[in-house]
Amino acid sequence: MNIVNCQTPLIGFAAYSGTGKTTLLEKLLPILVGRKLRVGMVKASHHDIDPDKPGKDSYRLRHAGATQLVLSTPQRSVCYTERDPDTPRMLEEQLRLLDLDNLDLVVVEGFRDEPFTKIELYRPVLNKLPLHPGDPNIIAIACDDSGYQPERLMPVLDINHPEQIADFIVATFLKELSHD
Repeated sequence: MNIVNCQTPLIGFAAYSGTGKTTLLEKLLPILVGRKLRVGMVKASHHDIDPDKPGKDSYRLRHAGATQLVLSTPQRSVCYTERDPDTPRMLEEQLRLLDLDNLDLVVVEGFRDEPFTKIELYRPVLNKLPLHPGDPNIIAIACDDSGYQPERLMPVLDINHPEQIADFIVATFLKELSHD
């Protein structure tokens, strides 16, 4: 179903802002990692952030013109890739920044309009229209209303039980990799 090209199993979480994507992922990621899965993450942000500090060598080198810079420390590496802000971001570009050979799963928060497999987070109390009627790449709904019936046949998962969502992901994409 993924039209976005990725050699590693890829699952996105699509929802409107304020639905609880990050909160759910904070609970889901430790469950997946606890199953001995190596999980990569791509998170889209609508805000311009710069975690680098003015005056630091990496900041100075980036602002001197480096299009890409890898800052390597004993604890982690950070890859800065400068982009033209007028050019739309594409998920495939972001996926190429990951070391996919060392991952079992890539989780994506955001990029909801791109064509790749997603779970929709839906809370009827927010009074927003669901996304799945207009997105054939949504394969399940994580919802806080046990009686919710999606417009097309698909699993409805409990958004408040991340273990259930992890089970669905493993059964759908990673059965052969799970090490329970």
